[in-house]
Amino acid sequence: MISIEEMAEQFKLLGDKTRLKMMFILNEHSLCVCQLVDLLETTQPNVSQHLRKLKHAGLVKEERRGQWIYYSLHLSDQPHLQHALAHLPKLEEKDRQKIKSILCE
Repeated sequence: MISIEEMAEQFKLLGDKTRLKMMFILNEHSLCVCQLVDLLETTQPNVSQHLRKLKHAGLVKEERRGQWIYYSLHLSDQPHLQHALAHLPKLEEKDRQKIKSILCE
């Protein structure tokens, strides 16, 4: 069972708008850093830093596919975070279209 301290740290990570949006997107799709850079309209070092923090907390897992590393959520043992993500507002239409175009490339 997770402690209050661990849960507080996890929710603190979600207090950042970029990480929260990243978690929302990775809950639906496995993506590489370059795809997240395009979606979040930020820099590669910024995305990598956020992913590092999420991975360190055990919330994101990585899978190597050839030369690329794809990231997805690892929340099977985190029902409190699954519940929180389920209540986030839907992505804006432009973001949904962007994801669709990135996944089709």
